Amino acid sequence: MKTAMRSHLCGALRTEHIGATVTVCGWVARRRQHGQSLMFVDLRDHSGQVQCVVDGSVDVRSEYVVAVTATVAARPEGTINPNLATGEIELHDCVVTVLSAALPPPFPIDERADSVDEATRLTYRYLDLRRERMQRNLRTRSAVLAALRSELVPREFVEVETPLLMPSTPEGAREFVVPSRQFPGSFYALPQSPQLFKQLLMVGGADRYFQFARCLRDEDLRADRQYEFTQLDVEMSFVDQDDVLEVISAAVLTAARAVTGGPVAPIERITWHEAMDRFGVDKPDLRFGLELVELTGVFTGSGFQAFAGAPSVKGIRVPGGSATHNRKALDALTDRAKQLGAKGLVWMRVGAEGSLESPVAKFLSAAELAGIVKATGGEDGDLLLLVADEWATVCEVLGQLRNDLGRPPAGEGGFRFVWVTDFPLFVGVDAQTGRPKPGHHPFTRPHPDDLDKLETEPLAVRSRAYDLVLNGWELGSGSIRIHEPDLQQRIFAALGISAAEADRRFGFFLTPFSYGAPPHGGFAVGIDRLVAILAGEDNIREVIAFPKTQSGLDPMTGAPTPIDARQVRELGIRVLPTA
Repeated sequence: MKTAMRSHLCGALRTEHIGATVTVCGWVARRRQHGQSLMFVDLRDHSGQVQCVVDGSVDVRSEYVVAVTATVAARPEGTINPNLATGEIELHDCVVTVLSAALPPPFPIDERADSVDEATRLTYRYLDLRRERMQRNLRTRSAVLAALRSELVPREFVEVETPLLMPSTPEGAREFVVPSRQFPGSFYALPQSPQLFKQLLMVGGADRYFQFARCLRDEDLRADRQYEFTQLDVEMSFVDQDDVLEVISAAVLTAARAVTGGPVAPIERITWHEAMDRFGVDKPDLRFGLELVELTGVFTGSGFQAFAGAPSVKGIRVPGGSATHNRKALDALTDRAKQLGAKGLVWMRVGAEGSLESPVAKFLSAAELAGIVKATGGEDGDLLLLVADEWATVCEVLGQLRNDLGRPPAGEGGFRFVWVTDFPLFVGVDAQTGRPKPGHHPFTRPHPDDLDKLETEPLAVRSRAYDLVLNGWELGSGSIRIHEPDLQQRIFAALGISAAEADRRFGFFLTPFSYGAPPHGGFAVGIDRLVAILAGEDNIREVIAFPKTQSGLDPMTGAPTPIDARQVRELGIRVLPTA
């Protein structure tokens, strides 16, 4: 990109520029001295780097910012660098202007910094961002945002910003709160999502809304979670589930193609029950096999009580797993299964002609052993892992073992999107109240086929909620909302929320619905997670310009920091001494 100070970017120069006089600006990535009169300087900007042949008397060092006016020339025969986009040319007759001197950096500004302690990288994040990997991630993020917007704007979505200071609604994750100076003792909350406001926009007739919303949750951090995160937030009026899924599918596939430059597999769709039954998790990774196999019927009337008396028996087949799992490894898998909640784990090695070697083989009939091999498709050298327990426990244990054994790194295996639909409306029963626990926010619409079970069999009620999953990462969630006050009251009653309590907690939100609310639904895509996967990163911190560490600290700025006594007094709060 040409500016007043440069004619070309460093990485843009090619053989067609040979003979031209150019000016490039950037950072000195490396200097190599050849005697007193000659040195080679690799000059870098975000587009790449170019080799400059410089008079040896020029004093430039690592990370100096310089401008170089020079002539583009072909590299001498035998010196072409095929690993560099500019490897066929170099700059001659260089006039170097030092724009800014630099201290020696605390770590190399190249791929070697990948092995540097993360706290050091984040302390000097402004240096870390100069590296090719980080520049590529930032631009990948920008390309994803542009692609998503390009899909939504032609579909007549209107971009609206919602408030960052809102009332506390602590039914979800822990909130960050902000004390009010003008109203001592009162607090704002920072939004966990724009959920309430985007639904009010539908009541207000916006019809189709989106924004790239900044959201905040005071949760423990991990590889796919930060205090601050960004989501593409979408809401639509007069729609059903298929309408929402079609729009979001088109948007994320456009974003994926913008990054990959090629085709991306269509998005599959499965129900929550199928996801759990086949993969053991509600965010399945479709890049690999090892699907759960139903074995309960094999053991009907079995003399092996651990299997015969279990509500559910499932297994997974690990191709070639016998050779890669010695007894120590099998014991470790058994311990892992117990940690995940199983009573135990049965392993079986498949031998020649479908024979099975296992500590429990002697307790099973020939028909049962043959049935196991047939159901799993076991072949010579495979390893079979079986769990017997309640259906949910069996699925969850084997689902985690499946991921442990087969899940590839983020940057391998392509991109496999999947929609998971028909989640349960309620998840279990609260031990203290005896009431069902909501699986989602209380404004999620029940499945129309299950409305008659709402009061009698609440745990059997499905919802109109759906998740989008990519390579085993949950990208986001959404639902069709409740727009009728009478149905909303039935949900509150199921949860044990009285009319008075509902008015106290959600009155500002519920009152507008009495003025005529359209049927509506929406979704939110986690931008940080989407970009991380598309960039081949296993940690979202690598695609956020200025993230926090896993402990929640910002080593670059020192945040969080105490505030002075005057500010504390103005806010009408008191800071308790630490224990």
